[in-house]
Amino acid sequence: MPNLVLASASPARLTTLRNAGLDPTVIISGVDESQADGLPPFEMALQLAELKCAAVAGRDGVPEGALVLGCDSVLELDGEALGKPDDATDAVRRWQSMRGRSGVLYTGHCLRDTATGQVAAATASTTVYFAEVTDEEIDAYVATGEPLHVAGAFTVDGLGGAFVTGIDGDHHNVVGVSLPLLRDLVIELGHSWTELWSPGARRT
Repeated sequence: MPNLVLASASPARLTTLRNAGLDPTVIISGVDESQADGLPPFEMALQLAELKCAAVAGRDGVPEGALVLGCDSVLELDGEALGKPDDATDAVRRWQSMRGRSGVLYTGHCLRDTATGQVAAATASTTVYFAEVTDEEIDAYVATGEPLHVAGAFTVDGLGGAFVTGIDGDHHNVVGVSLPLLRDLVIELGHSWTELWSPGARRT
């Protein structure tokens, strides 16, 4: 059974994978995300995922034969790629432009089998519909600090969930990792999704 290594500091991604029966080892990539500036949102998400995966896969300490997963999310609004906001002022400005509208959340996924060197990569996209939130709600939300640490300045699984009126596509992708897409990548590399389940999940 191969070990899964998550090349991401995102607690939401880790929680999603654990809830799906996996128990990944977390190794933060430390990749400079500005390397992908200027790319279209779809390509930016995929390239950053590939860079994060490659940065971790080559490190000492990665379990032998591990599957290394790199992910990165970007929200597209008006053709612009929105990652994490620069600061609170930027987060407020974004929400003022997002409210009452929809954007597309892209999450790039890159999975490398360190035993064979094979790589499988793809991007999932989900349309997100935002509520007509008030200025007071925006200020209160930004003051919590939550939107400062996530792509698009919102969450669907946290305090921001009340400000998302609907999604079209995979819910998990908005959280940060598309489980159906990840399963496809695991199979593409010649493995079984269920063999990645932790022993505790198999006994449940």
